[in-house]
Amino acid sequence: MIVQVENPVLEVHDLTVSYDKNPVLWNVDFSIPKGKLVGIIGPNGAGKSTMLKSVMGLVDKQSGYVKVFNKDLDEVREQISYVPQRESVDWDFPASVLDVVLMGRYGRRGLFKRITKEDKAIAMASLEKVNMQDYAKRQIAQLSGGQQQRVFIARSLAQQANLYLMDEPFAGVDASAESSILNLLQEMRAEEKTIMVVHHDLQSAYEYFDWVILLNMRLVASGPKEEVFTPELLQETYGGKLTLLDSLSNFIRQKEFPIKG
Repeated sequence: MIVQVENPVLEVHDLTVSYDKNPVLWNVDFSIPKGKLVGIIGPNGAGKSTMLKSVMGLVDKQSGYVKVFNKDLDEVREQISYVPQRESVDWDFPASVLDVVLMGRYGRRGLFKRITKEDKAIAMASLEKVNMQDYAKRQIAQLSGGQQQRVFIARSLAQQANLYLMDEPFAGVDASAESSILNLLQEMRAEEKTIMVVHHDLQSAYEYFDWVILLNMRLVASGPKEEVFTPELLQETYGGKLTLLDSLSNFIRQKEFPIKG
């Protein structure tokens, strides 16, 4: 079940990506509307992170293409912000929290342009949105995992993009921080930003997202959560992990969510 939209923010067409000749994504084709909070859901090894990297041009495509705002990536790169998995970052790099957030401004200023007072004000405002303003002078390596995650989200906000790609932003944060991040993403959506989030917790996915992409190397479904979040499509996505699916089915019944065949 794949819902294609008119005037999409993001179009992915016939995307295939391989590592060492082994396909990681196979013939993926979908489109995303503006102003949605989009969850990318699937088992470990499904290609979720690879899909974000392919949109950003960080991995080579074997076939297919991507359009963002109906343009090639290089024409609109400054309008896209990418938050990688925390584990993929070298946190020993000698930089302060404010330095890291200011990196989000280079896309607009240019790598060798001088950072202005306006840039610093935007960076501090971004830190305030994730409740990290008091850590501005702290070395990034001195922070906890959840604090580092929030700093990276602040860097993304400082870029003032229109499309945000976030790879497991809730990983490694406590319940309070997760709630704070979710509230922030909802505020961004209210400003008609589009946010795509790789997420691993099925039980919170229905609550968090408007639009859901189900992925397991190939695209199983893409569309409004009410149409996509069904036991049948989840079974197709997760295969034989019946314990997980039984738990999810009970959760859905308890919440009286609409289930379609």
